[in-house]
Parts: sequence; structure tokens; C-alpha cells
Amino acid sequence: MTTTQEIMARESLHSSGAYPKRDVAIVRGQGARVWDAEGREYIDCVAGHGVAIVGHANPAVAEAIARQAYTLITCPGIFYNDQRAAFLEKLASLAPSGLSRAFLSNSGAEAVEAALKLARLATGRTGIVATMRGFHGRTLGALSATWEKHYREPFEPLVPGFTHVPYDDLGAMEEAVGGDTAAVIVEIVQGEGGVRPGSGGYFHSLRELCDQRGALLIVDEVQTGFGRTGKLFACEHHHLIPDILCLGKGIAGGVPMGATLFGDKVGELPTGAHGSTFGGNPLACAAGLAALDYIVRESLPARAAEKGAYLLDRLRKMEAPVIREVRGLGLMVGIELRRRVQPYLVTLMERGVLALPAGATVLRLLPPLVIHREELNIVISAIGEVLTS
Repeated sequence: MTTTQEIMARESLHSSGAYPKRDVAIVRGQGARVWDAEGREYIDCVAGHGVAIVGHANPAVAEAIARQAYTLITCPGIFYNDQRAAFLEKLASLAPSGLSRAFLSNSGAEAVEAALKLARLATGRTGIVATMRGFHGRTLGALSATWEKHYREPFEPLVPGFTHVPYDDLGAMEEAVGGDTAAVIVEIVQGEGGVRPGSGGYFHSLRELCDQRGALLIVDEVQTGFGRTGKLFACEHHHLIPDILCLGKGIAGGVPMGATLFGDKVGELPTGAHGSTFGGNPLACAAGLAALDYIVRESLPARAAEKGAYLLDRLRKMEAPVIREVRGLGLMVGIELRRRVQPYLVTLMERGVLALPAGATVLRLLPPLVIHREELNIVISAIGEVLTS
């Protein structure tokens, strides 16, 4: 059996060095649990940065992938394909009203890149207004919309035309959105920005502002989509319908996929305006179709709402002086601490719970939506022990 140390040595020899590695080698998963090379078990509240919505090694998704792998793996968009047609049909049936078309890609960042191009193409304008603490990806366009300086500065100059204003501040938006604004891009809950939900009044007014000034409204639901917040899409909490919706992460049960949804304000793309070699490949579409069917059949958004309310309630009742605030929506939870979060993440991992940061002082939980109440109780107990010790 290959040990963790052996895996670490082999991977470190050839990897890019881009990731802040933890000293664990994950080799297997099932549901909300994963195991390392020595067989140690962890409850996974990282879930691939929120990807594993339907759980690790979900049988429905695995079977769909296996069947499709033996049938047809790749088929470019210049040809029609049965799996792509079925997936697009299913996605359109679940999407907010009017978002009947989709461009399929391979990641959330690519979904954002497509949205930015679509907005400029549809409006003939170039300006993009984004928000402080917003995170939209690391490719050059998505990075230009991302606020945090340490992501941006090493790669400047970035794409011109981007402005950042405070989140959940309509006055700042009113000043920033003008005649050259192609689109406003926002998250319903800022993920990397510290798990910060926006207010319903803000989103309603933002929708009106964009309509009045001829700008498109892009909602980035790469992290919040497909049930994470207790609704299939987080914009449903506020009855908000964007002009463009960016999706990724859990869309295909763990297989890389992104989708950019749009409707009549954007219209059908001119031939050749955008493209992707792997986007909409039959393997990803088969996985996506199985994942969407499972999410709906198993009522995962409702389960996330119920379990998330329980988790938030237990965490907010926790008497730990290090906790400044507990925020979240559904099973997207952030615990803001009075100290840096990294040491607590390491100690949690030693106690069998994997969690994420969201900035320097926020402990973020993004468990699979299939997590059981008993597993949540283990997570709550471990967090209580770590934050009160």
C-alpha cells in the first residue's frame, strides 16, 4: 500500500507548487466522508471547494459516467449529441424563468469568462461593475472581476473596464453604473469573501437599476447553485431573475463542467463568437444529467435548508470567545473568528474534520448536501472542542 508520505513525495516532485498543501493524501470517498492513504476517516466539509454536492462516489453519477465512457467520451459542439441535448433540456427546465439557453464549459471561471464576453457583445458596452470581497475566478477576465488584491496584483495589468464597489450598498452601485456599463456581476452569498449573504432589498433594487440603465445583471452562482443554500439557486431566495447566470462546481457530480445561462436580452450567440473544445462533452453531460436528476429526486435543496438551519443554530449557541460571528445560508456556513483561522483548520483535520478558510479569519463549511445529521453532530462537536480549547 502506498503511504501518505510516498504520495506527498511523488506529487511534490512534479506539481506546480500553486496550492497550499495539507499533509494528508485523500484516496477514497463515500457520501460525506473521505479516507486517507492510511485509512483514516474524515468528515469532508471541503467537498472539493463545494463541488461534491451529491456526495463522493455517488452511485447514480458513477454509473452514468461508466455507461457513457463505454459509449462516447468526446464530441465537439459542431455536432449534435444525445447526452448534450438531454442535459441542456434538463438544465433549462430547472433554471430561473427565461434563461433558456446555455453555453457549456469546464469550470466556474470559464462560465464567468463567457458571461463577461456575452455582456459586452450584447450591449456594445465595455464596463463591468463588480463588488468588494467578490470572487469570480482566476482566469484574466474573471480575475479582473475578483476584488482581493493578493489574487490580482501579481498579474496586473488585467482586463480594463472593471470597477469595484462595496457589497450590499445600492448607493455605491448607483454611482458606478452608467452609460458605458455592460453588466453588474454579483454573488448572492459571497463565498471567498467570508460567507456574506446579501439582502433581498439590495438585489431587487439592483435588478431595477440595471433595467433602468441598460446594463445586464450577471449572478455568479458557481458556489451557491444546485441546492447549496437551501434553494436550487440562491437567487430564488429573493425571487431574482438575472440576465446571465454562471454555474459550475456541483453541476456534474464532481466531473468538471461550467454553464453560462442566458435568455432573450442576450439572444442566440453569433456563430463563432465563443467556443470550448471540451465544453459540453458527452461524458460531462451524462454525469450532469445524473447529478441534476439526483438533486431533484432526493430533494437536496430542502435537505440543505433543514440541515443548514440546524447547523447554524448549534454554532450560534456555541460559547467560544474566539467566535466573532456565524453567517450562512443553507449548508454554506462561515464562522468568523477573532484570530487567524489556519491553525484551527489544522487542528480540526487532526480530529477528523476537513474545513476551508474564507479569508484570513473565517472558517468555512461546505459539506455535501447528503451529509447525515449524525455527521453534522460530529462536526459541531469537533468545532466546539477546537474553538473552546
